[in-house]
Amino acid sequence: MLESLLALGGLVLLRDSVEWEGRSLLKALIKKSALCGEQVHILGCEVSEEEFREGFDSNINSRLVYHDLFRDPLNWSETGETLPGGPLEALRALCRRTHPGPVTIALDSLSWLLLHLPCTTLCQTLHTLSHQDSCRGDSSPGEQVHVLGLLHEELHGPGPLGVLSSLAQTEVTLSGAMGQASAHVLYRRPQQRPTHQTQWFSILPDFSLELQGGPPLEPQPYPDPRVPSMDPTTHLTFNLRLSKKEREAKDSLTLPFQFSSEKG
Repeated sequence: MLESLLALGGLVLLRDSVEWEGRSLLKALIKKSALCGEQVHILGCEVSEEEFREGFDSNINSRLVYHDLFRDPLNWSETGETLPGGPLEALRALCRRTHPGPVTIALDSLSWLLLHLPCTTLCQTLHTLSHQDSCRGDSSPGEQVHVLGLLHEELHGPGPLGVLSSLAQTEVTLSGAMGQASAHVLYRRPQQRPTHQTQWFSILPDFSLELQGGPPLEPQPYPDPRVPSMDPTTHLTFNLRLSKKEREAKDSLTLPFQFSSEKG
């Protein structure tokens, strides 16, 4: 599943909710990219660097470049430890990367960035980020750029959600049932019709992903053969059946649209 989410490159939009969080899946994708030897840049806005790195082993953590916007997003402390220029300049700096090879850029989260940047500015920057390979004229898989964007969809209206959805090459909507998580995945391949897929999964403590078959169907009640069935016509105030005389009277009745010798 992780390979298929990263296969198309471009923007991978992870839509989560209060009930079904998406940061664990984001970290599972980051781990997959790091193990594939990609450069991994993380723009951290919602949790501290220590909390985000928690759960990764030293091998994975050594491959992550963390850009901290959580500690002092507006650079009020002026200590020089935070990113100058705020979130917009941090994004633009990622757009200006010069190192060759595949790269994964994780944005934690797009919802935080939407609250601090105009929607149009963020979308333009996302487009630039996710199309760096095509801008350089190199479309080989070895030069792909993956942008992983976590979005808390309950915080936004249909306008921003629709625009961000249209930018994504892969869109993942998290939900679930009976305590088991599922991902509804929409793939947008160039010059092809979008395809859909639903996967049931669980995230292990080391941020490995385990596919599952989905929750069991709810059992349907079956009638007990020892319990006599009730006749539904027992307590009716009218009779559903005709007596012999009523049936004879019915059969002898001439309907107005029937021809007979008397009418002739």
